[in-house]
Amino acid sequence: MERLTEVEKEKILFIINPISGIRPKGNVEKNILKYLDNVKYRAEFHVTTCKGDATAAVQAKLAEGYTKFVAVGGDGTVNEVASAIVGTEATLGIIPTGSGNGLARHLRIPLNLKRAMAIINCGAADRIDYGMVNKIPFFCTCGVGFDAQIGYRFASNGKRGFFNYIKIVISDFLRYKSKKYKLKIDGDGKFKIRAFLITVANSSQYGNNAYIAPLADIRDGKLNLSIISPFKIFEAPVIGIRLFTKRIDKSTMEHSGAISEVVIKRKHKDVVHYDGEPIIMGKKLKISVVPRGLRVIVPATKERIKHPFASRHEP
Repeated sequence: MERLTEVEKEKILFIINPISGIRPKGNVEKNILKYLDNVKYRAEFHVTTCKGDATAAVQAKLAEGYTKFVAVGGDGTVNEVASAIVGTEATLGIIPTGSGNGLARHLRIPLNLKRAMAIINCGAADRIDYGMVNKIPFFCTCGVGFDAQIGYRFASNGKRGFFNYIKIVISDFLRYKSKKYKLKIDGDGKFKIRAFLITVANSSQYGNNAYIAPLADIRDGKLNLSIISPFKIFEAPVIGIRLFTKRIDKSTMEHSGAISEVVIKRKHKDVVHYDGEPIIMGKKLKISVVPRGLRVIVPATKERIKHPFASRHEP
């Protein structure tokens, strides 16, 4: 079999966020080229310099006919790259180097670069759902309440890493007040609640194996709505344990279900998080699902990716 010429090889763009996560990355480009199937692919690289840069770079290459884009970063970088290719035939790959890596973990993409590159080389393209919050795409989770506030504080803090995140969580939890919301789910009726947080999940976790929606199915054409009611301080450790042991759906303080759309109203504009990125939005939020709107490279196995521990719930 003749080797492909450089012109004949499939062009693949790696979009690298150099400041994602806390782990030292070394020479990322060199390591990617080391493990890439260079017989099949011709790699190009774009190193991001600011927010929105990844989306702009992908859009430019789409216009040139590129069809494969690999996000090298965390969920924020994945969001920027994926947002540019939703609804097209282009395919997303992920090399997870962020702090949380929620989507990569859900899809069983390894955090090890060599193993993640093996999926880029030999994985299978699959279509997954994504969500929209007031016309902004998200691929893991979005929400309001305590977790949104923590995301805002974490982004403003200037320090990265899981332990710094936990420090902020503990500090803010002691003074956080649950808020009132009005909800309308799938166009059917309205009701008022007071909630500690409201999360709408496409994938099963926030990242770092914190499973806010353990039964989320990323290919079922639905989102998972998770509402955590106000609770006492002494109940917090139990909720935390359930979150990290994939049992939050068993808590009496958590109420969840699969939905297609939810409208959330609050008293004033406030923080919303989507894929770990905090943003100030208005009083009304419309959150809905776009079924099978994104092509993504996943491990080429027969295992289902709808939720990563399906066997726990099946005979």
